[in-house]
Amino acid sequence: MTRPVERPSGSAVVTGGGGSLGRATALRLGADGYDVAVLDLPGEGLDTTSASLDAAGVKHLALGVDLREATAIPEAVDTVEHTLGPVHALVNNAAVYPNTPFLEVTFAEYDEVVAVNQRAYFLAAQAAARLMVPRGRGAIVNLASITWHGGWANLSGYVSTKGAAVSLTRALARELGPSGIRVNAVSPGAFPTKAETIHDNPEEYARFVVEHQSLKRRGTGEELAAVVSFLLGPDSSFVTGQTVNVDGGWVMG
Repeated sequence: MTRPVERPSGSAVVTGGGGSLGRATALRLGADGYDVAVLDLPGEGLDTTSASLDAAGVKHLALGVDLREATAIPEAVDTVEHTLGPVHALVNNAAVYPNTPFLEVTFAEYDEVVAVNQRAYFLAAQAAARLMVPRGRGAIVNLASITWHGGWANLSGYVSTKGAAVSLTRALARELGPSGIRVNAVSPGAFPTKAETIHDNPEEYARFVVEHQSLKRRGTGEELAAVVSFLLGPDSSFVTGQTVNVDGGWVMG
């Protein structure tokens, strides 16, 4: 019996597309053949991603969306469907990561982290799945983090929501699988992004990262995007509910 093959087509939604990892993912998915929608706060990052997609000849839509606003998320996904065509892929990538000792975390800070890193993932996946299920196809990738494996000081909100991303992935894979929808997660290691500015000494932190990785160099956004592409594409058509670490061999298992 020949297995069904999912051809990259239709549109792909990338949240947090204004950041460097989201930008690399959007460009890779455009190269794969998707029309790409990037969602992020209006500003320089989103504009840069849009310009990069333009330069690459990728049909795209750059939507300024505040992912803290719950109602804005399904509205944005519906806009993508009506503007670019059927949403066949979703990458939940957006995240905030305040570096605050646990005893000093305020309710407002915690609420924002949950809203962006956890609730927005749930709502975006729900909005996309409502479109995918009637078609009997689609794939979702949720960005987690290797920090959920062993914890990380001063990032309790971030770490807990990234663990939630893995749990959500497994629950959705189980529930949506009978409808032909695959859901997987990617746990990046410490990629060189603006996130490193939360550390007091970014150069020292970079040395710490390489020391703990098996591969003694920093990863690139393109390398992360390649794994996301695989999990959305036809070569992973029998893979669902899994979490793939992309971290240079820092965490194993």
